[in-house]
Amino acid sequence: MTTPVTVGVIANPASGRDIRRLTTHASVFPTAEKANMVVRLLAGLGALGVARVLTLRDRTGVAALVLRALETHAAVARNERWPVVEFVDLPISESVADTHAGVAHMVREQVALIAVLGGDGTHRAVAAHCGDTPLLALSTGTNNAFPELREATVAGLAGALVATGAVPAETALVRNKRLVARCVEGPSRGREEIALVDICVSRQPFIGARAISDSSDIESLFLAFAPPDGIGLASIGGAWAPVGRDAAHGLHMTFAQASTRGGEGEGVPLIAPIAPGRIERLTMRTCQRLEVGVAMPLDADHGTLAFDGEREIEPARGDRYEIALDWGGPLTVDVARTLRYAASHQLLREAAYAASPR
Repeated sequence: MTTPVTVGVIANPASGRDIRRLTTHASVFPTAEKANMVVRLLAGLGALGVARVLTLRDRTGVAALVLRALETHAAVARNERWPVVEFVDLPISESVADTHAGVAHMVREQVALIAVLGGDGTHRAVAAHCGDTPLLALSTGTNNAFPELREATVAGLAGALVATGAVPAETALVRNKRLVARCVEGPSRGREEIALVDICVSRQPFIGARAISDSSDIESLFLAFAPPDGIGLASIGGAWAPVGRDAAHGLHMTFAQASTRGGEGEGVPLIAPIAPGRIERLTMRTCQRLEVGVAMPLDADHGTLAFDGEREIEPARGDRYEIALDWGGPLTVDVARTLRYAASHQLLREAAYAASPR
């Protein structure tokens, strides 16, 4: 019996609704639009041969709206082919644990890829458990540097071409860098956390509301990449020394603390869009390359560590962390390259012939 081509879908119900909506001019990403994105994704996946989709339940209404759309589609009985959607029966905690458990289940089910609707934090949570299962990264968060802002229908077509093997993995997939923070000494020795975009040493001594929303809090930054046209903390590096996703290095930057007399510390002044509608001024003290495979000691005696824009660790007294950059990040679908290959090999024409009535 042939195993149906299966894709996982993780749609974070909390993405695009964090506290930065109160401190910046970011737009809210509503539940209805997330559900609509999932539906458009299903249309693209089903059109090119994905037969089954696994997704998660939630208490915010995303799954309920998707289920309603599925029922409507079945009743209308159009010629559009949609995958069979299975809602994974896992406990709901309304925390990142739901994502961790859902991804682990999908990997056990041997899905061909996982489509992720969320921000940098959601993709980081998925990457921690997906192994070599590729990700189709779609942005629904706030300060998104890792996932793309892309039409879900188009992404679904590309995802289907990859999941069915129509486009070879060496063409369709890209290996990403990641930052790894390891505690090598102290009470938390052995703890390890990853980031896909940035690790920030914040001057704030407590985790609090998690989000890094004030540039004066930034003591230092470690960046896996730094696009010149990005937003969020990575835009700070992009304003001075842009680094591509495919570059064999990252950046390490340090910043002066604002003077209590109202002036600025010594260094180079920079402005960067650290959040939607929020352009801030920082004074950069140093900037150096962060080479792949070279561990760098971290000075975080009096602050907190933030991963992809959110504070998560309050180092205990005596903890000593190191940061390293490697190529152990997730595989992601290059949508444009995948569809370019499909066009040059006339794969969509072949799919149209296969789907036409006989």
